[in-house]
Amino acid sequence: MKKKIFSLLLRSGWIKKQPSGAYLCANPSDAIKGLLEFRVPEIMKTAEKDYAFTRLSAVEIWSDFSYVQRGFEKSPYFIKVLQKDLKYWKEFFNKNEIPNYVESGATIGEYVVLIPVGRLSFEEKSGFKVEHLKETMQYAKSNEIYAYASEYMDNKYGASE
Repeated sequence: MKKKIFSLLLRSGWIKKQPSGAYLCANPSDAIKGLLEFRVPEIMKTAEKDYAFTRLSAVEIWSDFSYVQRGFEKSPYFIKVLQKDLKYWKEFFNKNEIPNYVESGATIGEYVVLIPVGRLSFEEKSGFKVEHLKETMQYAKSNEIYAYASEYMDNKYGASE
């Protein structure tokens, strides 16, 4: 556990390795700035393979971010990818130093949960590839916690059956 926390502190900029091999704590204002930047949306624009934001991430996008699931301490993105492209996506996020998991997982800060699928279908919304509105609205209606986003989408796009 100590190694994981140390690695996270290093990756997020809270500590910095010196040429001598020692480590120094970063200025807190500099370190906090890194926590406040959500990098995944911009990084996704450089992806060379298809994907679809899904689950809560799709609710965020279709609700024009009226429902936001993320905070500084926990910022997950749920992304469907083709099973055959899973290696590409793991390398893509590792190269960009974004923690990533397959099917489930969590860490402090921003991370991605990859959901491998056999077939991928999506629409483009706000510059992102996202699962279809109908699926997203069904997901939003599945839990009372998303009631505000569900109502927003009903009003904007029309109630779904």
